[in-house]
Amino acid sequence: MTPLEQETLTRIGPGTRMGALLRRYWVPAAASGELAAGEARRVRLFGEDLVLYRDGTGRPALVGERCPHRGASLAHGTIDDEGIRCPYHGWKLDGQGRCLETPTEPAGSRLREHVRACAYPVEELGGLVFAYLGPAPAPLLPRYDLFVWSGVLRDVGRALLPCNWLQIMENSVDPHHVEWLHGHHLGQARAARGLPAPRLYGRRHVEVGFDRFEHGIIKRRVLEGGSREDDDWRVGHPLVFPLMLRVGSHHRGRFQIRVPVDDTTTMHYWYSVYRTPEGVAVPEQSEVPVYDVPWRDDRGEHRVDFIDAQDIMTWVTQGPIADRTAETLGDSDRGIVLYRRMLLEQLRLVEGGDDPLGIVRDPARNETIELPQEREKYGDGAAFLLEAMELGHARFSPLWPQVRQLLGDSP
Repeated sequence: MTPLEQETLTRIGPGTRMGALLRRYWVPAAASGELAAGEARRVRLFGEDLVLYRDGTGRPALVGERCPHRGASLAHGTIDDEGIRCPYHGWKLDGQGRCLETPTEPAGSRLREHVRACAYPVEELGGLVFAYLGPAPAPLLPRYDLFVWSGVLRDVGRALLPCNWLQIMENSVDPHHVEWLHGHHLGQARAARGLPAPRLYGRRHVEVGFDRFEHGIIKRRVLEGGSREDDDWRVGHPLVFPLMLRVGSHHRGRFQIRVPVDDTTTMHYWYSVYRTPEGVAVPEQSEVPVYDVPWRDDRGEHRVDFIDAQDIMTWVTQGPIADRTAETLGDSDRGIVLYRRMLLEQLRLVEGGDDPLGIVRDPARNETIELPQEREKYGDGAAFLLEAMELGHARFSPLWPQVRQLLGDSP
């Protein structure tokens, strides 16, 4: 990779080429449960400082943090049914960035008609607040299956990570790391603590494959002792272009969503959905819980004793922005090469005036977008689900005892 390609792929701030591509997609700004009516919170997306708030009617809105009057932070503003009022001089803005009131101006002043603040569309779906920071007209917010399934339990894990978004996404098309990092390395880490090694994660990859599809890349694998008739190859699971990975097995599905905060910071979400076995009632959820995934120990060192913390260790230790000009790629890295090529291809499409891959504008195609997902992962979906939950971030969720009891030993 050349230094120019490295810069093009990694930089996502305002005015950058990759930033222009990624802004064509809806991204989570927060979990719905984090934002009560009348509350505001700072949000940073694609290098922009913003304020997300929920007005008195319950509608979320996203505006630039700085008031267009004198630049004071709107994060401390007061909120009513119409919008947010700056604490400094009382200027009031609505969710579209229009100035509704300038109370310190003379009576009859029309100054507010000439004021326009930065504002972006937001929509809620499946317990998340999504934002669109690209050009109008905004595409439809894709109704991917996990966001719209009924009769399920949901939770949202999160971690703010000090590294570039791309080194996290590239992990999504690197199947071989599973057997080494989550099989051998995790086994050693657990053995040092007197714990049993993973039962399934260490199986050797005999073959891996990657196919483009209308929403990204399908990732496939053949494990030692298996064949192309297995779900792991025949069905596989998708990287949903450009910032999500869909994984899971049996009664569980999960999106890993990587949201660029700026060039060297990424918000990582684990959005999990649990379907209970047939005949088992699903408890009603009034709110989708959100929780932090603890990837550092009490000394501030990387944890490597569970799967997701291992992943984070490898992403963060590559540096704030991994230097791809110094890497040595092999045949096993074909998925990473494909993903990088797709980013550059879609970037050029956008620069040519076209929609990039996966953009949805037809409501008829957006009722529910079912994504491919192997059910019998690693040859035994039920066993894999339990091991993945026991060795992953799920045990930190407030739903963990409830989900573990519902699914039992043989989901």
